[in-house]
Amino acid sequence: MTDWTARDMPSLDDRTVVVTGANSGIGYEATKAFARRGATVVMACRSTERGERAAREIDRSVANADLDVMACDLADLDTVADFAEAFTSAYGELHVLCNNAGVMALPRGETADGFERQLGINHLGHFTLTGHLMEALAATDGARVVTQSSGAHQNGEIDFEDLQGERSYGRWSAYSQSKLANVLFGYELDRRADEAGIDVTSAVCHPGYADSDLQRRAGEAGAGAIGAVIAQAANALVAQSAARGALPMLYAATHDGISGGEYVGPGGLLNMRGAPAVQDSSARSYNAATASRLWHVSEDLTGVEYDFEVPAAAV
Repeated sequence: MTDWTARDMPSLDDRTVVVTGANSGIGYEATKAFARRGATVVMACRSTERGERAAREIDRSVANADLDVMACDLADLDTVADFAEAFTSAYGELHVLCNNAGVMALPRGETADGFERQLGINHLGHFTLTGHLMEALAATDGARVVTQSSGAHQNGEIDFEDLQGERSYGRWSAYSQSKLANVLFGYELDRRADEAGIDVTSAVCHPGYADSDLQRRAGEAGAGAIGAVIAQAANALVAQSAARGALPMLYAATHDGISGGEYVGPGGLLNMRGAPAVQDSSARSYNAATASRLWHVSEDLTGVEYDFEVPAAAV
């Protein structure tokens, strides 16, 4: 385990970073840290009202924070495409994309596009967003994509025969499947970028047990208000802070030792807390055949095909 903290991040002046779910929890803390190091941070939020409120809070604690709140609802692929178009028009280059937003252990529901919500938001929404931003990433020297997973991916299995949980659904197994999909996607993206010879590095991270609103919502989904109270109490007693939980994502996004295909998480007790370290993910996550199949299925479901060609201006 390292003793790395956000203070060890390099200067990010003249760098543009996109963080999904930037208005709360780990995304909020990561946004604050990126802004503190001089980055322009585009806060990709489902609710621009909550995003603007979060930006105002960051402005009060970070001098000269350069923040831009833009609407991006990962549960609606049309808004994801609209976000990517607006971003590319405004910025052109993208140095770091943090695929951070997510939901956890929800009862079965569907996104605007008819996908099971956890797979749709956690994986397919980010698969779509990254694909639409691929041109901007490929045009940027040293671009990185960091995808947030969870230790729960260890229990995950991709059920290609019932991917959307239409025949059988468990809210925790669906969550674990979506988090395994995050890891498989992050590794496969790095392989494909390497094969195409483009300078885009993809890594995966997880926050350990970090205090965020996900636990409260999951507790509420399982046992109503009592479940939410229990989850909040557990967070207060056991969890590390959201700021500490953001460190693996910050490390994966900025550390010069990241070359692609790494899995970064807290290096302390049971990989649940502590400073960030490169770790092994589950055995299933390294199955290249599963990753390739998931990639093709994701293309079919979303209609998004990645263009790994380097724009002429970047050559």
